[in-house]
Amino acid sequence: MVSFSHADTGTAESEWEGSGLAVLPELPLDLGELAGMAFVVLAAHPDDETLGAGGFLARLNAAGAAIDVLLCTAGEASHPDSPSTTPDQLAAVRLAEFRAAVSGLAPGAAREFLHFRDGHLDADRDRIAAAVRESIAASGRPADRVVIVAPYRSDGHTDHDVLGSVAAEVAAQGGHGLLEYPVWYWLWASPADGAWASWVRVPLTADEQRAKAAALLAHTSQIQPLSDQPGDEALLAASFVDHFSRPWETFAWHRPAGGANTAGDAERIFDEVHAGATDPWSYATSWYERRKRALTVAVLPDAGYGSGLEIGCSIGTLSVELAARCREFVAVDASSAALVQAGERLGSHPSARTLHLTVPQYWPDGRFDLVVVSETGYYLTAEELAELFARVKGSLNPGGTLLLCHWRHPVTGWELDGDTVHALARQQLRWPTAGLYREKDFVLEVFVSPGPERP
Repeated sequence: MVSFSHADTGTAESEWEGSGLAVLPELPLDLGELAGMAFVVLAAHPDDETLGAGGFLARLNAAGAAIDVLLCTAGEASHPDSPSTTPDQLAAVRLAEFRAAVSGLAPGAAREFLHFRDGHLDADRDRIAAAVRESIAASGRPADRVVIVAPYRSDGHTDHDVLGSVAAEVAAQGGHGLLEYPVWYWLWASPADGAWASWVRVPLTADEQRAKAAALLAHTSQIQPLSDQPGDEALLAASFVDHFSRPWETFAWHRPAGGANTAGDAERIFDEVHAGATDPWSYATSWYERRKRALTVAVLPDAGYGSGLEIGCSIGTLSVELAARCREFVAVDASSAALVQAGERLGSHPSARTLHLTVPQYWPDGRFDLVVVSETGYYLTAEELAELFARVKGSLNPGGTLLLCHWRHPVTGWELDGDTVHALARQQLRWPTAGLYREKDFVLEVFVSPGPERP
């Protein structure tokens, strides 16, 4: 759980504008498809639905989709120190604001208030899941024609995270689609956080943008002070609201019936991301990335290697340091846009080369003394990852080094996470671990292929 306050200045919208968000792939559902589907829209508090998915709600309504909006709490805890308004009074105000906002966005939508306590959704997981399943059943649609729209499960607010995780469980168990909308993420995260790179956009028409702006104005208790007394300040600062005036909305999209992204999707997704920004994850400037890179190179057990291979090299910031330790070096990536920059960075290493390959379906020729798989394994399915490790096993020389490094948080839109990637490597390869380093955000591990004993 990240730590932040609504009063934090956070990441400015100007930083997100140059991040590559604007060129993320679009949600692959047209108006005709939307019209034949049912959408269960979850909000932890009044205004969540407007901030995260207001424009999308307007689109669903125009398409004629079946919409059921489930509001979990009245948001009565938004101003705990208010001298002018009791929690009960605030609940009544916010419920009226919710009705006005949703009526403006989607007048044809059904609405239901579930009467849970603000800030305590963790105690009501089972009841929330039951309410979502009841709504799905009432829709009468086949499982794969139902989509749950919910807060991003790693949004950083406890109620958002709980509701998002419940939605993910129900979707996975029932074979439904899932759209996760971030809200507080835009405040505490930055473009260097890699989560957004696998998300999708819903570009908004001018009418959808106007409908969303009007709905946001309906939430007066959150965007304006309750009074001029301390404790009654506006909860949503203008700089925060700026994140929701974009001409698109952004979602983590999980296809129904187990349709997670695969290695084949990675080429399209990351080409689009790199085409929109030269360094979308701030590899070259982020202290987190620079520090992780230094640790990665430092754990290599040998001073030098005859031949090295990096899978998923991106723009080549790690590649340059690995190439300096290898007589020959190959950097591989599925994104041709990223490889342009990687090739430029490796220009000072004449024995280094780049290859445009989608692994594990394709694999470079030759044998290697070092293979590095950094922040790549979770973009594969479990079956693809097993094939990748089989490829590594078949091409790594005896006594060679396999280095894995992966982000430890959920990677939305993809089947695996970093810890699972490493666990599957241990299970499949059964090679000795020569070094293991874990911290909150990433895990770094070195394996040694069976062979001659190391000096």
